[in-house]
Amino acid sequence: MGILKLFLRNAFRHKLRTGLTILGITIAILAFGMLRTMVNAWYAGVEASSANRLVIRNAISLVFPLPLAYKDGIRRVSGVTLVSWGNWFGGVYIEEKNFFPNFAVEPRSFLALYPEYLIPDLQRATFLSDRKGAVVGRKTAERFGWKVGDAVTLKGTIFPGNWEFTIRGIYRGKDRSVDETQFFFHWEYLDETMKKTAPRRAGQVGYYMIGIANPNLAGEVSAAVDATFKNSLAETLTETEKAFQMGFVSMTEVILIAIQLVSVVIIVIIMAVVANTMAMTARERIGEYAVFKTLGFGGWFIAGLVFGESLLISLLGTAVGIALTFPAAEAFADYLGAYFPIFFVETETVLMGLAAGVLVGVVAALFPTWRAVNIRIADGLRRIG
Repeated sequence: MGILKLFLRNAFRHKLRTGLTILGITIAILAFGMLRTMVNAWYAGVEASSANRLVIRNAISLVFPLPLAYKDGIRRVSGVTLVSWGNWFGGVYIEEKNFFPNFAVEPRSFLALYPEYLIPDLQRATFLSDRKGAVVGRKTAERFGWKVGDAVTLKGTIFPGNWEFTIRGIYRGKDRSVDETQFFFHWEYLDETMKKTAPRRAGQVGYYMIGIANPNLAGEVSAAVDATFKNSLAETLTETEKAFQMGFVSMTEVILIAIQLVSVVIIVIIMAVVANTMAMTARERIGEYAVFKTLGFGGWFIAGLVFGESLLISLLGTAVGIALTFPAAEAFADYLGAYFPIFFVETETVLMGLAAGVLVGVVAALFPTWRAVNIRIADGLRRIG
């Protein structure tokens, strides 16, 4: 306790300078934590992917459909345990700013493939029996104040018209990594409407999702599915769910690299700020260090004073910055939850912020420590008075 008290008294000799330094560290760690959380949110879909699920799409592009008739051929592929399908619907609620992901899916197989979507049994049964029923994630339901039984109308963009639904269920995620912003409804409702309004678009799906018995056979199953439809009018590309999600992330890879670089630059800048503070402190106390040497204290003791003070200042700012990251992340998630549905501070981010704080404190003290330890007693005593 005595040495900690000494560090505190030394650190706050110049309260304004130390306070501004701690404030700078706090802002830097807060910015670092938010940037790292944003990167994690970008990869959230990849990390939440299941090794037991594969995605099948048109080999040319995801925007081209596949025939519904492919489902029978896919079921016959060895290793396939479950087949589901769906379409990205792209509906808009009232106005474009009310964005949330919405899909038309084959409900029974879809819910079987995604057990991480937790729906009360009664709501599940009601949804399955209602052709115009829909299930919505908890966050989207809270965002718009929807309740089970509410009527909701989406304005179609890919599939024109006003589409009426009844909320039959609200799902929660099995854990924090599950997206709770999605909206999905019966694919048959979409297909039946297309038969009446656009017959050429009926009987087509945007993608297939399949379950496999053994994740180790993902490569073999993918090759077998694609071989089944080789040289057809709509050839397929089958990949793991993780690879499918990574395809979207790779489109913004340059942005992610830039964000990661900025997070590193922030730490380097604050390291220079703390180093400047410690250099000023060491220069002002050269006389004191010389006195310590005359009293028999060695270089390790003096080094400990400088490092201890530097680490104390850095860790104080780091602690405040990490503490502020949590409410800042919650506020950010509330404001841009539609674009970052999974946005929370992970333990890894906290540990990285703590490690960055320690690194700043240690590196900032290196030069001041070297100078204090190597000052000659006579040179130091000349500065007294």
